[in-house]
Amino acid sequence: MELDVRRVACNVCNKVVREELKFIADCSLYTKRFSFHIGRQCRESSIKHVAREHRLHWGTVKELEKQYMQEQLRRAGAVNPKVTGTDEISIRKGHTYRIVVSDLEKRRPIWFGGVDRSEKSMDEFYAFLGEKKARQIRLAVMDMWKPFRNSTNRHAPQAAILFDKFHVLRHLSEALDRVRKQEYGRLDGKKRKFIKGQKYALLSHPENLTGDARKNLKILLAANKRLNTAYLLKESFAQLWDYSQEAWARKFFDNWRAALKWQRLGPFEKFAAMIDRHWDGIAAYCRPENKVALGFVEGLNNKIRVIQRRAYGLRDEEYLRLKVLTCMLPEI
Repeated sequence: MELDVRRVACNVCNKVVREELKFIADCSLYTKRFSFHIGRQCRESSIKHVAREHRLHWGTVKELEKQYMQEQLRRAGAVNPKVTGTDEISIRKGHTYRIVVSDLEKRRPIWFGGVDRSEKSMDEFYAFLGEKKARQIRLAVMDMWKPFRNSTNRHAPQAAILFDKFHVLRHLSEALDRVRKQEYGRLDGKKRKFIKGQKYALLSHPENLTGDARKNLKILLAANKRLNTAYLLKESFAQLWDYSQEAWARKFFDNWRAALKWQRLGPFEKFAAMIDRHWDGIAAYCRPENKVALGFVEGLNNKIRVIQRRAYGLRDEEYLRLKVLTCMLPEI
């Protein structure tokens, strides 16, 4: 299609300007309507697949999708979170991290940045948010990483800090796995066969096990008393988040910790000591106003990993940032 574009001589600035065509995308060979079509397809398919379907260059498709995502963010408007969720993601090998902050009430990521997971990088989020909006945050959900907590206490001192349930339970699963390894090293010969290859069955939720996995778990727990005790303690600990009063939650934890006595479960004792040190950030969930969907941050991490696998080898960090920030936004 050919289109005549008017050129106008301005008597004020003595320059010749060209007529602005609002339906043309930043890539002047394509319309915004076409760029939005490409962007919608890229939400479900890889750049390579979309480029092959439309017989376009790979780089052209990526630029059109970036324009689509930028428009999504523009229409979503400014952010003003009251409840935030903070976590880090690995973007490549070598412990290279970026921080992702989400609005847990609107259920969408609102910031992606930093150069690592340090306190200085977390400060960049609060600089982006501004002092006024930072003072409006009432609850900050995060893992037990100290730099995140320090930065939040300094920039949003009024916010209650709540440690993410799934990160806490991950530490407990790691403690159970260390007990499994200790038992495997302690035993020899045929006694090891009950433990070998049972990591998945031991760490999974019982409801997710079927068939041989469930059967093997029963055999393992019947054959090893220490692992059976550790497994029961792990499964019972999730009850901590069911209490609506801190006093009852603390009583449950004290009883749970007392059950460790004489059990020779060193990793569990270290875990209990860690929970005791961070108790305020766990007990905060007992308050009714802090009953938020803690699974959103973990679900977002899974979604980001899917994005990274689909864009394997991509080094454009701005593109990854846009993909993360728009992954929960509606289509346009």
